[in-house]
Amino acid sequence: MSEAEGPRSPGDRRASIAIDLGAESCRVSLLRWQNGVPEIQLVHRFGNGPVQRTDGLQWPLEQIVGGVEQGLRTCAELVPEGVRSIAVDGWAVDYVRLNDEGVPLAEPFCYRDERNVRAEAELHKRISVERMREITGIQQLSINTLYQLYADRQAGYAASRWLNLPEYMLSRLGGEPVAEFTNATHMQLIDMHTREWSEEIFRAAGLEMELAPRIVPPGTRLGKVRGPLQEREAFRDTELIAPACHDTASAIAGIPALGDDWAYISSGTWSLVGALTDRPVDSAAVRADNFTNLGAVGGANCFHKNVNGMWLLKQCESAWAEQGFHPGVAELLRSCDRLPPPPVLLEVDDPDLLLMGEMPRRINRQLAARGAAPLDESPEGAPAFVSLILYSLASRYAEVLSRVSQHTGKKLRRIFVVGGGSRNTLLNRLTAESTGLEVCCGSAESSTLGNFAVQLATLEGASSPATPEFAAEVYEWARRLS
Repeated sequence: MSEAEGPRSPGDRRASIAIDLGAESCRVSLLRWQNGVPEIQLVHRFGNGPVQRTDGLQWPLEQIVGGVEQGLRTCAELVPEGVRSIAVDGWAVDYVRLNDEGVPLAEPFCYRDERNVRAEAELHKRISVERMREITGIQQLSINTLYQLYADRQAGYAASRWLNLPEYMLSRLGGEPVAEFTNATHMQLIDMHTREWSEEIFRAAGLEMELAPRIVPPGTRLGKVRGPLQEREAFRDTELIAPACHDTASAIAGIPALGDDWAYISSGTWSLVGALTDRPVDSAAVRADNFTNLGAVGGANCFHKNVNGMWLLKQCESAWAEQGFHPGVAELLRSCDRLPPPPVLLEVDDPDLLLMGEMPRRINRQLAARGAAPLDESPEGAPAFVSLILYSLASRYAEVLSRVSQHTGKKLRRIFVVGGGSRNTLLNRLTAESTGLEVCCGSAESSTLGNFAVQLATLEGASSPATPEFAAEVYEWARRLS
């Protein structure tokens, strides 16, 4: 298929649904074909966020499920042609523990729960950080699923089956319970060489491999919708597809770019800063820089680094809201655009800044430790905080992208910024200035776009999911949908 031609509209004109589970909001979107032209509609959006329970910081699972099901019911009412397929992506690392019947045993913990930090320290008494990096090739982060599973073991929870949240939602709708590869690679349990579960890590953590789900590539068909939804005419013959279940991999699949001269920033709660490679990139220097290698569509590799992102701004906004100050993002950006560059920048990846609550105070604590003057924590000081955060993020992006070039040998010219942060015009300008690269703003809903592109490549293409040919078909559909 040539780029000039591209894919035409599918032979089956039924609609498709993409569900994107976000740590702050979840979205249910509908793709329909009107006279051969694709139209994507956000049908239902609902808020999300962790809740402090007695046991720790957890996700309101039934609230998430209820919001998704409401979105699906609304979609069914809009499509007399019916629904051809559904796929789910979402944030990585968090999972649902299940009994033998697939029923949740409890609400899932949030990756920001402080129990993970303790579990990380304890586990590395049994297997070293260095050995873990040699096996997995991924960034050392206390949020990774491995430490959560080990924390479960330390808490005395009985061994049980588990599914990451997107795969759990697909299973709940009737699909086969699986671990989709792009999501599984973020668990710190995959051997990057064999692309299978690592027996050595499972053994060190005291985890049972027979409880782990089967690993499948993005683009795998998981079965048909079953249960109450199947009673609706729209869902009578609807396929369930595993997209790139990791929302970052899905967002990158939604970038319609070819060539070897571009990097990406998936900008949301986190900023994922890196580039696509054919295979994992591993060396002593890569390990020292703590880069990660995660699965991508078509067997490719996301080589990037997790950088703190809009979390910093959102947490500051929450702190000011408690004082009755509710500015819009646009207003905040205008107010800080007139300020001079801050004299001292933040270390945005300081572990203290990854935690929840009191963000202005946490930022001032870091400034004080570095001998810098604190900022006014009242709403009057908001512009200075926003300016400091954005300048610091842009500087950090430049550092990381410089190292990406060194480690991969890529000569970068462009950065594609996707996700909600792509709308932050000031941050995009500062990023261009800091990196010296052209900043191209992709879709704010790139995860949804990539989700749909994988569905269409699965339904309309002829290539096996774990191949470069499949990735090429996904690219063509992403370009068609953009």
